[in-house]
Formats: sequence, C-alpha cells, structure tokens
Amino acid sequence: MKTTFRTLIAIFAIAIISVSQPFAAYAADQINGQSKADIVKALDEYISDVRETWHIPGLATAFALDGEVILAKGYGVKELGSTEPVTEKSIFQIGSVSKSFTATVMASLVDEGKLSWTDTVKNILPDFKMFDPWVTENMQIKDIMTHKSGINGQVGTYIPNLGYDREDIYKMLARIKPAYSFRGDFRYNNITFIISSKIIEKVTGKSWEENVQERVFDPLGMKGSGVNGEFFKDAKEATTPHSYYFYNDSIYVDALHGEDQALWWLTVIGPAGSVCSSVEDMIKYAEFHRLNGLAGDKRVISEEQVKYLHKGQSISSQYDNKITLYGNCWYVEQNNKYRVYFHTGTTWGMTALCFYVPEIKFSGVILVNCEAGENPRYSIMRRAIDMIMGAPVNKYSDEFADYNSVNFQNWWKENHDWEAAQEPEPEKAPKAAPDSKLLIGKYAKDELFGGAEIFEKDGELYITIGKKGFTNKLNHQDGNTFSFWSDGHEFPINFQLSQNGRKVTGFEVEFNYNEEDYFGGWRKIK
Repeated sequence: MKTTFRTLIAIFAIAIISVSQPFAAYAADQINGQSKADIVKALDEYISDVRETWHIPGLATAFALDGEVILAKGYGVKELGSTEPVTEKSIFQIGSVSKSFTATVMASLVDEGKLSWTDTVKNILPDFKMFDPWVTENMQIKDIMTHKSGINGQVGTYIPNLGYDREDIYKMLARIKPAYSFRGDFRYNNITFIISSKIIEKVTGKSWEENVQERVFDPLGMKGSGVNGEFFKDAKEATTPHSYYFYNDSIYVDALHGEDQALWWLTVIGPAGSVCSSVEDMIKYAEFHRLNGLAGDKRVISEEQVKYLHKGQSISSQYDNKITLYGNCWYVEQNNKYRVYFHTGTTWGMTALCFYVPEIKFSGVILVNCEAGENPRYSIMRRAIDMIMGAPVNKYSDEFADYNSVNFQNWWKENHDWEAAQEPEPEKAPKAAPDSKLLIGKYAKDELFGGAEIFEKDGELYITIGKKGFTNKLNHQDGNTFSFWSDGHEFPINFQLSQNGRKVTGFEVEFNYNEEDYFGGWRKIK
C-alpha cells in the first residue's frame, strides 16, 4: 500500500575521520583562500536542502580533500516514519559501484601474475560459451567489464529474481543473441560480470566474496562492509530501502521489506552490484583509487594496474561541453572545468555515487536509501566540486532542478510528459481469463531452466518456477496474460491455448528485455 510522504525529522551525526595526513598545499583552515569551516558548513546545509526538497528518507555523504576527510555525515532517517538516524556508519547497498571492486580484484591478480588482461576467457574457463563462436574463442579479460560484449543493454538483469543462480546465468550467456558487433558499441550490462567472478574463483581457488574481503576490504580497513543479501539482511547498521515515485502532484516514498528488497537478486548479481558499505568505509575506497592503489602509506595494487582501470576504453556520452569515457568500471568525464572519475549504483530502493577529482585531490561518496534518481546525487557532487575549486555557484539548470528555488513538481513537468501523466487514457475492460482448470498442471522447459507448476490454493492461482522453487501468486491482467511478483520484480506470463481454446499448451515469461525471444517458453506436460 502506497502512503504519502510524511515530514522527516533529520537527526544528524557528524564524524570527521582521517584517511591520511593532509598535504601542505592547503592551509589547515583554508581551501583556495576560502574558510574551510565555511565551505563545509555551506555544503552541509546544501545536502540537507537536497534531501528535504527531494523527500529523501535518508542519505549519507563523505568528502576527503588532500587525504583528510572534511565531512562524513548522515542525514535523515534509516526508515521512513522512524526516528533512528542515518550516520556515517549506516550500511547502504552501493549497487553498480560494486563493479569497480570486481575490477580491482582482477587488477590485483594481474599484479600477481595470475592472469593477463589479454588472456582469453576460454583459455581460463574451458566451458565458457557465448552465442557467437568467434566471440567465445576471442573474448579477452579486458573485454569483460567494459560493456562491449555484444549483449544488449541490461539484458539478463532480472533473470535472477526468478530464482536462478550465477552458474545458471553463466550458462544462459550462450543463448543470448548479440544485439551489435563485439567491441563495436557501449551498452551497459550486468550479467557479464559473472564471467569475471568465475575467472577470479578459478585462478585463486576462493570465492569472489572472499577475494573482495581479502584484496579490498581488509587492506583498506573497510571493517563495516560486506557483500550479498545475507550480509545486508543481518547488518545491524543497515538502512531500509525505499521505493520512490511521483504521481498526481505528490511524491510517494515507501519502505521495502521482505521479498520486496530483492536480496536473492542482490546475491546473484554480486560481482556487478552486491557490495554493501557505509560512507565511513567508502571514502577510504574513493581515496584508494584517487591515490592509484595506495591505502595510507601502503601500496595495495601497483599504480600501473590501477591506472589501467581508470583508462577510458569507449565513449559512453558526448556533448558540446563534456565527453565521458568508460574504463574498467569507472566513468571518466572531461568537462570544460575539470576531469572527474565516478560510478553510480542503483539497487532495489537504494542509489549511490562514488567519485574523485585528481586535479584538486578531492573525493567523495553519496549513498541514498531510496530510488530518487541520479539528479540529487549529481547535484551534490558537482556543487561540492565547485565549492572546493572556488568556482561560482552553478545551479546546473541544464541538467538538474535548482534545488534551492525550483520545486520537484516543476522539474517533473520539464522532464516528463506532464499532460499524459495528468490525463491517462480511459482503461479498457480486460478480456476474461481462461478457466483456471486449464492452467493448472506441470510444465517443462529444459535442464537449464527447469520445470514449473501452476496450482490452486484457497481459490487463487500460484506458480512455482526457477531453480530455487520460488512460489508466487498469479494475478490476471488481460485475457491469457497474467503476472506474478518474484523477489521484488513483476513478470508478465502469457499462456498459449490450442486452436479450439480447450487446452493450454504452454506459457512464456517476459523477462523485461525480450530475453524470451532467445529462451522460448515452457510447455505443458501434465
């Protein structure tokens, strides 16, 4: 049930922590001739304003300048309606920022001579198979994490929500037809990172999770961080994810609990998105990358290999005033003022942004416990950079709302089809559903996808599907089309009937990115 936004009590907890000694370039209380205290105060107030304007339940930020953390703080609450504050130690899911952790582990293995960026995947994983035989034989390690595999953007992202694991997804790669030429384009994808985890496990004899712990968390002192859904569920400091949407002149923010948090998906998508951390820990990670492999005085990974991760491999976007490249899990934006390295992250009900700016020795992290979109995060990052550089205050009106004078509704009107949102087309009455007796029974597909069963309980239809045997209620939509929710995601399911309509012959599940075109459906066997 959706509820309207309620006023939040922002309880602040400030923690100033040190990553390393500040450089002599800045006076103790000055930043480019400005009072450090005044800049931090202004930034703190701006972040509070962003949170309140965008109705964000809770967020945390941390910023480091010349190795000194100048602000690490929580804003708002862990869960809407509660009074428990977000702090610098609160745990968030960082989503796709996790990809850079996987790339970092890979770079450390290159450092140790366990593999090379030009090694072919097939040479390490003999069972590796893509749809195109040439790609199978020629894909190299350097191709895996740069989103140029030929697989279309986001294809496969929601398959884990049905109860399939990493090994299942790995085997499904062979069935996904390429949407473009290998290495010929940049299209963001998650499931190719499962290839990375398989390689890491093969050459180390340890899991991806163990490698992240030993090669990143431990040497950087990230003591409060972990991976996968189980860690997040059990973490004492975990914040609650929230859905977030705008409808009928109102913003709706709802806490997600239980299966709506999609924690199984979080675990399976692991190497692409399952790291859970705090700003207290993540600022250490941002500084580690800014310093090209140093954690304090200790070299964890060679400068050569970390710089390789930061090297642009393809153009992800280009405008008159800036160009953005993508490296091994870092975006590299060169605009008309500075160069910023960053990555964003989104999971069910949480968003993140990690960045650093080499020219001004500045880094930061922004973690949010709702899906408010990219604009609040980017606005905070860019305003913070401007403040440190001493640049004139920029409202970023071309890209963002003006958070100090333009309300959320005006931003929505400028960026969406407002008339369509206000005047939806009249709903047509749905066609009648087939007799439930025709749907009940057992269905088969193949060894990889497994079978399925539809049964009736207390007058309602349910489906059991996937390797984990997730069971969920079927909801009628229109005619032969139903839908069901599984691990936080809704899947349409279309039943096929015989020509005379007296028999159900099978069904097809829509995976969100037309994967059913590659995988086909289930046939009724009983």
